Amino acid sequence: MVLDSASRATIGGVENCGGTSYVAIMTSRPWVGASHFRAMILWLSQFLISPSGNDAARAAGASEVFLTSRIALATLMAFLVVVLLGPLAIRWLKLRFREKIASDSATLNELHADKNDTPTMGGLFTMAAVLLSTVLFAELSHPFIHIAVVAVLLLTGLGAWDDWTKQATTRNGLSARHKLVYQIVIALCIGLMMYVEQRSASLGTNIVWPPVGLSVPLGGLFIGWAALVIVGSCNAVNLTDGLDGLAAGCTVLCGSAFCLLAYVSGHSIFADHLQVPYFAGAGELAVVMGALVGAKLGFLWFNGFPAQAFMGDAGSLPTGGLLAVAALLIRQEILLAIIGGVFVVETLSVIMQVGSYKLTGRRILRCSPLHNHFVFRGDPETKIVMRFWIVAALLAIAGVASLKLH
Repeated sequence: MVLDSASRATIGGVENCGGTSYVAIMTSRPWVGASHFRAMILWLSQFLISPSGNDAARAAGASEVFLTSRIALATLMAFLVVVLLGPLAIRWLKLRFREKIASDSATLNELHADKNDTPTMGGLFTMAAVLLSTVLFAELSHPFIHIAVVAVLLLTGLGAWDDWTKQATTRNGLSARHKLVYQIVIALCIGLMMYVEQRSASLGTNIVWPPVGLSVPLGGLFIGWAALVIVGSCNAVNLTDGLDGLAAGCTVLCGSAFCLLAYVSGHSIFADHLQVPYFAGAGELAVVMGALVGAKLGFLWFNGFPAQAFMGDAGSLPTGGLLAVAALLIRQEILLAIIGGVFVVETLSVIMQVGSYKLTGRRILRCSPLHNHFVFRGDPETKIVMRFWIVAALLAIAGVASLKLH
């Protein structure tokens, strides 16, 4: 995001913004309204992303140039966008898209009756905040950013289509088969993009787990493996999104861990110290993860009990997909299974419940996913969510700490 001469001229006619104070820029012309915000963003972009004297480092692929500042700004920007625009977005959603509580369990429908008619599709404005922060603060020329943005756009579109179908028809969204097929097609496309980008990189298409020295080359099979991880992660977050604040809070903790891991993977010294694969510019993914964390923190402002809005599939599918994309690009998808352990256990609880019932005619849980078992048990929703957050925090710490085990 290097400003051209026209953009620099826009900021009060100052040619060298990197060496000019924001106050000087703002007082050089009578800026008003939105121009204040635009001037600030342009100046921050010039100062933090392309400061004078760091062009050589950027050309050499040193993603750590002001990276921590850009991560912080992306996180804060996404949070503020969601919090400030959230009330307007929720009012708009309330007029058009409201949650219909219509599960296969009459008991669960009764327990969640108070959630009926809550505005849904909140993922639209949360993922928009992620994209905005990414565009403003990430290095847009990096292929990893291209892949992340494509994943967000495609999966948000699919999720919105599913949510819209629930609202516009009598069906409970897209059929499970069609939805899965669309997810697989999107995931294969993303996997192909990753393979083209990573195939020539060292360990770029290997399954890697540093604590045990695991490194399994996949070659072309990487595309299928990536699709499996992406589809699994999308549906895992979707299944977890059943209680107020549950999926969003777990995403904040999981996303924070992968923000750190992406930073490490893009820093040659840290990557060498921890013996994890190093990818030049991978730190740009930390900016995206920071934006995701900020957006979900902002969404929790409205999604905490009692929720004023739900993210819907328009939020859960791209959230899970983005976590998977980050893990795959830095070759830490095994750690995703640990750090995102809450999502994994929620998914396994559904698989085990269905499998047990089909094989033995008996259910191992009162209701699946796992969080619904505790709802049926009579536990307060806030207590269930808080305990799941605690587990998610411990798993995030354990996953990151595992890199030192070797």
